[in-house]
Amino acid sequence: MKQLQKFSKFLSDYTSIVVIAIAVITFFLPSLMGWVNFQLFTDPVANKFTSQSIIIGVIMFSMGLTLTTDDFKILAQRPFDICIGAIAQYLIMPFLAFFITKLLHLPAGIALGLILVGCCPGGVSSNIMSYLCGGDVAFSVGMTTVSTILSPVMTPLMVSLLASGAKITIHGLPMFISIIETVIVPVAIGFVLNYALGKNKTFKEVQKVMPGIAVLGLACVVGGVISSQGSKFFQSGVVIFVAVLLHNGLGYFFGYCAGRLTGMNTAKKRTISIEVGMQNAGLATNLATTTAQFASTPESAIICAVSCVWHSISGTLLAGLFAQYDKMKAAHKETATAK
Repeated sequence: MKQLQKFSKFLSDYTSIVVIAIAVITFFLPSLMGWVNFQLFTDPVANKFTSQSIIIGVIMFSMGLTLTTDDFKILAQRPFDICIGAIAQYLIMPFLAFFITKLLHLPAGIALGLILVGCCPGGVSSNIMSYLCGGDVAFSVGMTTVSTILSPVMTPLMVSLLASGAKITIHGLPMFISIIETVIVPVAIGFVLNYALGKNKTFKEVQKVMPGIAVLGLACVVGGVISSQGSKFFQSGVVIFVAVLLHNGLGYFFGYCAGRLTGMNTAKKRTISIEVGMQNAGLATNLATTTAQFASTPESAIICAVSCVWHSISGTLLAGLFAQYDKMKAAHKETATAK
């Protein structure tokens, strides 16, 4: 168990390196992660349940194991934070995408794809990043859940508003069931186990291994996206990468500013920054490849896929910077105390 805990700590400390390494290897050997996209079955409301769904469920379960009743009491005391998070989610990223398309004079298909990414809810990966950087996990899960529940209305509405009348149909029930299956249920199971066994010594030892499992899961999700879309990444030139970098980076910045302006604590500011900057680009990729309205603009799916990969990589880098800052601050405090 001690060796597993050391390995887990290593993965947590070097999350960005692990994710980038898997991404690069998969780009050259796409078959290596093909299993991530394997469809296991289709549920009664027509959600495709893949190996990736299982992986995301395990990741969310690992985060549920860290939650306590105190986390939810604090969250219930400040529903204002969730409201601010939802408003920031559906204002900052959609309008950032719109202005970037105008600034860079992006072709219609690429512009539509970037706007679609901006109008999607927060992604599950953002919960992982909040978990790894000392953010507020309960707040993160709450933001992801609320923005996802709103997305069947907000995503098509914002895309239609910003993308010159493009029409996208998103069926609410399948998306709602999907978030229940892959996010809410695993988190709830982890939370209940933590509530029941939180004081058990063996259980506490197992908890220390879970961050590493979350990192490996994230790397597999990124690998799965590259396995299916990686060969198309360089078809539309450098402009796609510039647009994605600007959109994502400014999203982190303005998300943090939103938290600062509304008086959030450090953990919440980090969380809202990551939640706003990291979109559910996997959903955007799925919509761009399965929705009839995108059939004439295949490049839309490419920028969505690039966003999916980059958001995960940049999120691990940002989470790593936050975690490193905490370590440096703690070390400085110890040195000052020793003197």
